[in-house]
Amino acid sequence: MKTVYVGMCADVIHPGHLNIINTAKGLGRVVVGLLTDEAIGSYKRRPFFSFEERKTLVEHIKGVDEVVPQATLDYVENLRELRPDFVVHGDDWKEGVQTETRQRVIDALAEWGGELVEPDYTSGVSSTQKINEIKDEGVSPGELMDQI
Repeated sequence: MKTVYVGMCADVIHPGHLNIINTAKGLGRVVVGLLTDEAIGSYKRRPFFSFEERKTLVEHIKGVDEVVPQATLDYVENLRELRPDFVVHGDDWKEGVQTETRQRVIDALAEWGGELVEPDYTSGVSSTQKINEIKDEGVSPGELMDQI
């Protein structure tokens, strides 16, 4: 069976994560490279949940076969160790902070004939965007309870 690598933070699970995992599952055995707390902190906010908490959540997502730590934003160390047939990542990393990471993934996969699969980014779904929207609204706990 072919191996499929998916790198993710998975701090706030959303439909975009599930779309990526479903795409990956259609290609083979899914190994999630879960970014460590330090790896996440290197390019965005500190995660809400610890690595172990996030790992437990991801291990219970249908379609995930294995979860391994990814110690940096750079996938290459894990890729060279696992030598997956595919890496699946949303196409949102073609621009911005992860452009260089994407190119390093492409270069690493070329070493053994692996392939990058980039499904369309799930439009309008971003945990960072959702968190910023909530912060911008400034909803207090009392107001939140009134809305539920």
